[in-house]
Amino acid sequence: MNAAISLPRVIGLARWNAVLLTRNTLTMLYGVVMPLAPLAFLFTGDRGDRGAGAAAIVFTVSVAVLFPVYYNLLSQFVTRRDELVLKRLRTGEIRDVELLAAMALPGVVVAVAVAVVAVPFALALGQSAPLNPVLYLVSVVATSALFVAFAFWTAAWTRNAEAAQMTSLPVIMLAVAGQMVAVFPESAQRWVELTPGAAMTGLVRSSWFGLEGSGTERTLDLADTWAAAGRPMLVLLAWTGLAVWLAARSMQWEPRT
Repeated sequence: MNAAISLPRVIGLARWNAVLLTRNTLTMLYGVVMPLAPLAFLFTGDRGDRGAGAAAIVFTVSVAVLFPVYYNLLSQFVTRRDELVLKRLRTGEIRDVELLAAMALPGVVVAVAVAVVAVPFALALGQSAPLNPVLYLVSVVATSALFVAFAFWTAAWTRNAEAAQMTSLPVIMLAVAGQMVAVFPESAQRWVELTPGAAMTGLVRSSWFGLEGSGTERTLDLADTWAAAGRPMLVLLAWTGLAVWLAARSMQWEPRT
């Protein structure tokens, strides 16, 4: 077995996984149509309202990483593990890291594509262009990487594809609760801000709208967005490191007994 990672092998397997992903109508509905749906609500109010725009974009990115990246990868890994597909693939030349990367890549590409498509949608509905588009895309990729790691970790204690509906709930709650920091008591807010959902929300709000905290008035310029990204990006990296470590320790390649 070669020590080096083979990019052609990863791309070839990823292309095969992408075909399977596009054939799943429900997955594509959740992964592409559902994330963009909240933008339609901007028709009903002030089309230039930053607060409404930020909420819609945050929801779009959140759904994009939760469904085509996290949940799809979780159920895909568990199903193929139970069908012994992963076991058969590992007997060939492909390395484990190549197999995992090829499984994750299509969902990440879909999430990034949804985040990009959201830009012209938002512009057409009266929102401003992203203040820092580079940071915006980096935030989407970093969040996607975290939820890839979460998917592999969750798969370790998911007995079958049906059980994924329950075992995925703690991770989904981490993502959703972080978007609602303001509704928590002040004593709990500093802890909620350390969740992946809060970090992702802060990055999207600052990189696109120049918003700081829960405010709805732009207070950040381009340079400020990089400084504001420091803390939430560290939160994402810390969670990613933890999830990768846990996944590596508990990875199950064969059906759970």
